[in-house]
Formats: sequence, C-alpha cells, structure tokens
Amino acid sequence: MRASDSHEVSQLNELKIDVGALSFVAHYVLAGDIIMCEQMPILGGYAGGLEETTIVDVATTLNAFLMTQAHWHLDGPIHVRWGITTAREVLAVAGHCARAIEENTHLLLGNQYYTLAGPCTVMCLLETAAQSITDTASGRELVSGVASAKGVATNYTTAMEARFMGEVAHAVAGMDLEKVNGILDELVGMYETQYKTAPKGKTFNECYDLVRLTPSDEYMQVYKEAWGILNKLGLKY
Repeated sequence: MRASDSHEVSQLNELKIDVGALSFVAHYVLAGDIIMCEQMPILGGYAGGLEETTIVDVATTLNAFLMTQAHWHLDGPIHVRWGITTAREVLAVAGHCARAIEENTHLLLGNQYYTLAGPCTVMCLLETAAQSITDTASGRELVSGVASAKGVATNYTTAMEARFMGEVAHAVAGMDLEKVNGILDELVGMYETQYKTAPKGKTFNECYDLVRLTPSDEYMQVYKEAWGILNKLGLKY
C-alpha cells in the first residue's frame, strides 16, 4: 500500500472549471490522493469590486470542496491592475472570505503570495508581512509563498521571503483584531504609494551565497530593517 500522493487541480475564473480538470479529479479520487484545489478571483474583473469579489471568493472556495473533492483550498485574490495579492483591496477580500468560512466550517484554507517588489527589498517584505498578518488573523491554516516580483521574473524568489512570511504569522497569532487592523492600515500605507516604482530587487544569485546557500549580508540588513518597521508598528517576534 503506497502513501497518498498530493496533487493540485485549478479552477478557472470565475466559478468555472474545465473538463480536463474534472478528469484529473476523478483519477486523484480513485487513487486516494490528497487534493489541493486553487483559484485566484480577480478584483476588478468579471466579478466586479470588493464586495462582489468577496462573494465570488467564498463561493469558489466552497465549490472547490464540492466539485473537486479537495482536502484543502489555496486561495489568492488578485488585483486586476497590479497582478498582486498584497494590494489593500484584495487583502480585504481574502480576509473577509476566510473569516466567513472559518466561522462556519472546519475546512482547511490557504493563500498564495504575489508581491509587486522583488527579493532583497524592504517593500517586498512589507508586502509579505501585510498578507501574512491578514491570513493569520482571519484564520487561514496555510500560507504559500512567496512569488516575489509578481511571480513572473525568472530567478527572483528566495527562501528569505518565505521565512519572513512564517515569522510574521507566528508574531501576529492570537492578536486582537482591532490592533491587527490598525497595524495593517499603517503597513499597507507604507508601500501602496510605490506601485508604479516598485523595485524589482535582486536575483537569487545576487543575494545568496550559492555555495553555502545563505543570504547575503545586504539581504540580512534589509531583513532587519523590515522587522524594525514591524516592531515600531507593534509586532514583536
């Protein structure tokens, strides 16, 4: 008897799925595999604005467990203009969606991360922090990231962003929601004015020692600077 494999199936936008995906689902179910279903509702697309996209996000999440028999759902509300999951509006979508489902079910929820800025930049880490705070405070069980530089630039992702994501999640766990909202409002305000000039950052080769696979001194300083900002906002780790 082999251990169950884990497989992914993706829904289409919005609230659609293709026949090919259903064929894969049938195979995974018969094989007894663990299924992760992902979907990224688009704010500003077919769904509309914040409220409408939130409703679609909730429906899509619930549909994942019904249509694909998923064991857990990987969300990722994304902004139609910026192509990121860290904008103020999509953070609100993700937060409200997760909170509503967590309050009424025992379903496992995750969220994927797409920042505008790239590795070795304070902006990238602040974006990551904002989403990690949102996900943790709204009750998501899993975080999945980070696809830095919008996830489209080759070699622009490192383990430091993922570590920051995890540390922030630990730091905010159990925090009062009113305090969380205050921190988020200030934090998002620090980077949302930089969308048009967001730094692409550095490649993995440029900010890591390729022999020891450790971050550069420069990235360590950037990391400390980002944590310093969070400390001043009231987040301790």
